[in-house]
Amino acid sequence: MAEATVELKDLHFAGDDRVVPFQVEGLDVRGRAVQLGPLLNTILRRHDYPAPVARLLAEALVLTALLGTSLKFDGKFTVQTKGDGPVDLLVADFSTPDALRAYARYDEDALAAAVKDGKTSPPELLGQGVLAFTIDQGKGMQPYQGIVPMDGSSLEEIAGVYFRQSEQIPTRVRLAVAELFDRDEDGKPRHNWRAGGLVAQFLPQAPERMRHPDLHGGDGDERDTSVTDDAWDEARSLVETIDTDELTDPQVAIERLLYRLFHERGVRVYEPQTVFDRCSCSREKIKGVLAGFTAEEIEASQEDGQIAVTCEFCSTTYRYELAEFAPA
Repeated sequence: MAEATVELKDLHFAGDDRVVPFQVEGLDVRGRAVQLGPLLNTILRRHDYPAPVARLLAEALVLTALLGTSLKFDGKFTVQTKGDGPVDLLVADFSTPDALRAYARYDEDALAAAVKDGKTSPPELLGQGVLAFTIDQGKGMQPYQGIVPMDGSSLEEIAGVYFRQSEQIPTRVRLAVAELFDRDEDGKPRHNWRAGGLVAQFLPQAPERMRHPDLHGGDGDERDTSVTDDAWDEARSLVETIDTDELTDPQVAIERLLYRLFHERGVRVYEPQTVFDRCSCSREKIKGVLAGFTAEEIEASQEDGQIAVTCEFCSTTYRYELAEFAPA
C-alpha cells in the first residue's frame, strides 16, 4: 500500500495466524501486526485454561509472534513472566521459521480467590516479578536476555518499557484478546478465542533522530533529549487510536486497520509470515535429558517399570522402559 489511493478491494488480506510486516515511510516507522484465531484456540483448549489465565497467555502469544518473527537467523525467541501472583508463570516461544507454543502455570486456589474478589487484571494476576525476553541463536552462541520488572503494568506497557530501556528504540505495543460467542452451522452454541496485536517502532535513517525523552539518555548518554520528534509523536498518537475490538474483530483485516491508521503517510505491507502451533519436543530430546539422570533419579522417576514424561507445552506423553537407561 505505497499510495493512499490504493483500493482495499484490490488487496489480498493475510487472514488469521499470519504476521504482517509493515512500513510507514513518511514517519520512519516499521512494525508488525497479527490476528490469532485457530492457532490460539488449539493452544488454549489443549490445556482448558480458566478464562483469566487464557487471556494472559493469549497476550503472551501475540507478543511472541510479533517479536519472534522478526528474527533474521535460525533460533528461538522466548517471552517469560515470573511473579508472585496467582498466575506465577507464563512462557511462550517462537522457533524459526514458524513454530509457536506456550503454557501457563497457576495456583487454582489463589486464582479462585482472585476471581471471587474481582482481582483479575493482568497486574493483579501476575503480581510482582519480572518479564524476560530471551534470544537463543543455537549451539555455540551465548543467549541474549533482557529483563524488566513487572511493576503493576500490563504486558503491552511492560514490553514498551523493555524496548525503551534495553533496546533504546521508541516502541509502542498494542495487545488485545476477545472471546467470541456464536452458533455453528447446526445452531449449537460455540465459543472461540481471538487475539491481535501491533508493534510499531521508530527507525529513522539518522541515528540521532531516535533519541527521545522516554529513553532517559540510556547507558550514561548525557546528550540533550529535550527535543521530541514530530514523526514519532504522530505515529504513536495514531497507534493510540486503535480500539481493542479492531485487533480482534475477524471482519477487520490487519491490512484494513493499517490503512486506516497510516494511509495518509504511505503505508506499505510486506509478505505475511504464517505461524503454526508446533512443539519442538520429541522422544529423542526427552530421552537425552533422562539419560543424564543418575541411577537413583531414574529409579525415583519410574512407575511400574516405566518412566512417563508429559510435555508442558503440547501435553504429549512419552513413555520409556527402564531397560532403555540400563548401564551398557
